[in-house]
Amino acid sequence: MTTAAINDIRQLLSGNKKIVIIPHKNPDGDAMGSTLALCAYLRQLGHHTSVVAPNEYPHFLKWLPAEEQTIIYSQEEEKATTLIAEAELIFTLDFNHLSRTGALEQHLKKARAPFVMIDHHQQPDSYAIVTYSDTSMSSTCQMVYHFLEALEATHYITPEMAACLYTGIMTDTGSFRFSATTAQTHRVIAALIEKGANNTAIHQNIYDTNSYTKLQLLGVALNNLKVIPEYRTAYITLTQEELDTHSFQKGDTEGFVNYGLSLDGIIFAVIFIENKNDAIIKMSLRSKGDFSVNDVARKHYHGGGHINAAGGKSDLNMEQTVAHFISILPEYKAQLSQ
Repeated sequence: MTTAAINDIRQLLSGNKKIVIIPHKNPDGDAMGSTLALCAYLRQLGHHTSVVAPNEYPHFLKWLPAEEQTIIYSQEEEKATTLIAEAELIFTLDFNHLSRTGALEQHLKKARAPFVMIDHHQQPDSYAIVTYSDTSMSSTCQMVYHFLEALEATHYITPEMAACLYTGIMTDTGSFRFSATTAQTHRVIAALIEKGANNTAIHQNIYDTNSYTKLQLLGVALNNLKVIPEYRTAYITLTQEELDTHSFQKGDTEGFVNYGLSLDGIIFAVIFIENKNDAIIKMSLRSKGDFSVNDVARKHYHGGGHINAAGGKSDLNMEQTVAHFISILPEYKAQLSQ
C-alpha cells in the first residue's frame, strides 16, 4: 500500500463508525476468511462492524470463528439493506466490480458511504475511494495481513483472526501449490501459525469433511470427464439432474475442475455446472503456465479472475454451451500448443 493510501485509511477509521464488509456472491474461503478477520479487527477498534454476504456459502466454512454473525442478504434482505444504507464506510473484499455481488449490487450503488477495496483480481473498477489492488498476491487474506502490517496493527491478530486468514490463503493457493504462492506467502503463514492458527485442524475442517453424496458426485464428474488432446484441454459436465440425484450442497463441486487439469499433458480445464434456477451454466476455468483463462472468461463467458483461475457463465443450455466451448478452442490453438 502507498503512504497516501495508508494515511487515507487511518483518516477513514478515525472515530467510531458504522462499517459494513462485503464479500462476493457465492463466497469462498478467501472471501469469508478475509471479511471475518477484518471485521474482528475493526470491532477491536470500537467500530460497529458487520459482514453482509450476498448469499449462502459452503458448509465446510461454517466452522470459521464468528461466521454465525454474518448477515446473508438472500435470507435477511431488510436487515442487510438497512446496514448498507446506514453505513459510514464500506469495505469490499475479494472482488473488484460491484456486479460480483449479484442482487446486492443495486443497494451498494445507492450507498452513501465511501468504499475501500482490497482485492487481488485483474482489472479493478474505480468505485472505491481507496483501492488496495495487487494481482501478484496469493489471496485477499494475504492482503488483509499486509493491510494490518501497513497500519502497524498485526498485534491485533487473535488466534481466531489467524485461523480465518490462514483458511483463505490455504484455499486460494490450492494448499500452497499454485504459482502465486511466494516466499512472502509462507512468511505470512508462519506468522499466522505463531499467532495461533492451527494448520492441521484447519486443513481437516476444509478438506476432510466430505459427505458420502459428495464423493458419489465426484464419481459422476470423473465419469463425465472428456479430453480434447489436440488442444491439451479437458472438461467436465454436471447437469442439474446429476446434482439433485446426489443431494448437491453449495461447495460440493469445489476443486472438481482440478482433476481435469491434473491429467498428463493437459494445460486447460473447465467444469460446466447446470443451474436451472438461474437458467445458466456456471463455469470454472483453470490452466497451467501462461495460458490466461481470465482472458477466455472475459471474452466469452461474462466472467474473469486470474491468469490460471477464472469463472464465468453461459446462458445457453449444456449441450449448446459445450459445443460453443469446443468451437472457440481453435482461436487459442497456438497458445495451447506451446
